[in-house]
Amino acid sequence: MKWHTPLLALAIFPVHCLGESDPQISTQLELKTVLQIAREHNPQLKASKSEIAVARAERSEASRRPNPAFSLNAENYRLFRTNPGAFFQTQEITARIDQEVETGGKRRLRTRGAELKIHAQEANYEDTARRLRLKVTAAYLKGVLAQTNLGASEAVLEGVDRIIQLNRTRLENGDISRMELRRLEVERLRFVDDVFHFRLALANAKSTLLTRLGAPFLTATFHFSDTLPFTAEVLSTQEGVLLPSDLAELERQAMAQRPDLMAAIYQERWLDTETNRQRAIRSPNITVGAGYKRDLAENSVVFGLTIPLQIFNRNKGGIARALAERERAKSLAAQARNMILLEVRKAFNAVEVNRERLGYIEKESLEKAKQSREIVREAYRLGGTDLINLLDAERAYQETLKTYNQARFDYRMSLYELAGAVGLEAN
Repeated sequence: MKWHTPLLALAIFPVHCLGESDPQISTQLELKTVLQIAREHNPQLKASKSEIAVARAERSEASRRPNPAFSLNAENYRLFRTNPGAFFQTQEITARIDQEVETGGKRRLRTRGAELKIHAQEANYEDTARRLRLKVTAAYLKGVLAQTNLGASEAVLEGVDRIIQLNRTRLENGDISRMELRRLEVERLRFVDDVFHFRLALANAKSTLLTRLGAPFLTATFHFSDTLPFTAEVLSTQEGVLLPSDLAELERQAMAQRPDLMAAIYQERWLDTETNRQRAIRSPNITVGAGYKRDLAENSVVFGLTIPLQIFNRNKGGIARALAERERAKSLAAQARNMILLEVRKAFNAVEVNRERLGYIEKESLEKAKQSREIVREAYRLGGTDLINLLDAERAYQETLKTYNQARFDYRMSLYELAGAVGLEAN
């Protein structure tokens, strides 16, 4: 087999085929399905889960006692004499076993610290999952937004094309000038450009979502089955999204539920334990031993005790380092609390403002823009207004529709962000 054959095999079978089974993407994707796929296949989440396994292995190692040591010594054998004599009768032979005994509760403190690290890694895993849920949800809803805007822009373009076809008929009948038709055909570019813009936004949203799912190599041929219209009550009952309530209560829940804060607290507790362990190191371990000794023809038992003298090194450096790291962990935990409160307040404000914004657009702008467009279209068809007013009405309706879709996206996303800021596992 030639050296390049393995390279050819890798070229034929992509690297991702060598790992676990790839996620199956259906042609119609729901948000709940997407979140499940991400939890099972996202590589960042898998890496975070592996950290838990590493911490558990360290805990198993930390609970072990030191291994005993076996030693065998033979002295004074007359190797270079003409008649050295019998091997076991002419020398000292000592066989013994020594066991190091940890003092000051070092093993207990080491094991406790390893357990706290497991809890910290589990909390980090839940925080990684929380952040991933928000990212996947945002990527999915951006795809829904682009898909909705694309459909709306295509519908507007179809309306413009119908007007162009009408004007061609009117031109044949001599009702309008060729210049007016050309002006409308030129203005069509703006509406076509919107279609291209949202096609690109939709393609990018699908690619981003596939990357979040851990399957960037798959073809983005699926369709977003969700839609932008929703009610907050439905999201609350079906997907666990938090409805805004008292801000103080939301902050209290966040302090009790946020996994990143739990990780910071466990880290602080671990460093408390590590500080005590470093202090315990000042207490020297002792080594006890016992064995058998044969001195020429005499058999005897030997005992031993070794106690290190802590004269030159009292582990001051280790203690100082642990104290500094403990203070640092306390400061980071306090900073985490401050940032969580800030996230909750900002998410709460976003929900309130986005709800008012959406309500205003629905009540004051959307229907009026639609009615205005229909009135101007009919007036233009009957010759009661000019082309400029028609184009202005079409653009105004399209911009209002885009703003409305963005407002629906922002409000829905702000509800998910509020749930994430509090620490709830929505969906």
